[in-house]
Amino acid sequence: MHLKHLIFYFGLIALTACKNDKKMVSQTKVAFTKEGELTIHRITSDTSKINFDIEIADTDFDIQTGLMYRSSMAQNQGMLFVFNDETERYFYMKNTKIPLDIIYVNAAKTIVSIQKNAKPFDETSLPSNAPAKYVLEINAGLTQTLNIKVGDSLSF
Repeated sequence: MHLKHLIFYFGLIALTACKNDKKMVSQTKVAFTKEGELTIHRITSDTSKINFDIEIADTDFDIQTGLMYRSSMAQNQGMLFVFNDETERYFYMKNTKIPLDIIYVNAAKTIVSIQKNAKPFDETSLPSNAPAKYVLEINAGLTQTLNIKVGDSLSF
C-alpha cells in the first residue's frame, strides 16, 4: 500500500509540474514574396487587362502548403500553382484563413473553371471539372468584381 501512495504522489507532482509549465507557441507570420507578374486577358476585349503580383508554388512543399496560415493578401496579389502535367485538379481550404477564388487554367493558359468564394478552413474538395495545369488563387470576390470569366487567358 505504501508503494501505491508513493507512485500516486509522484504522478500528482509530475502532473502539477507539467500544468504549470505553459509554453506559448507562436506561429511564424508568412509574408507574400513577389516572384512574378501575371496578366489576365479578357476574351471579350484586347484592351482590358488585369494585373497581379504573384507568388509561385511549383515545388511539392509549396503546392501542398499554398496560402495556408496567412492572415491576409493584398487585392493585387495571388498565388500561381504550376504543375508538371495537365489533369483534373482538386483543391481545398484546410488551414487557409482567408476566403479565396480558385481559378483553374489549362496548358494553353486559358481559364477552364472558377471556384468562387472558397470558405476558410473548409476541407470540401473543389474540383476543376476540366484538365488544368495551373491554378491561380486570389482573394474571394475578385473574379466577380473584376468580371474574370471562363475563356479568359493568362500570361506570366
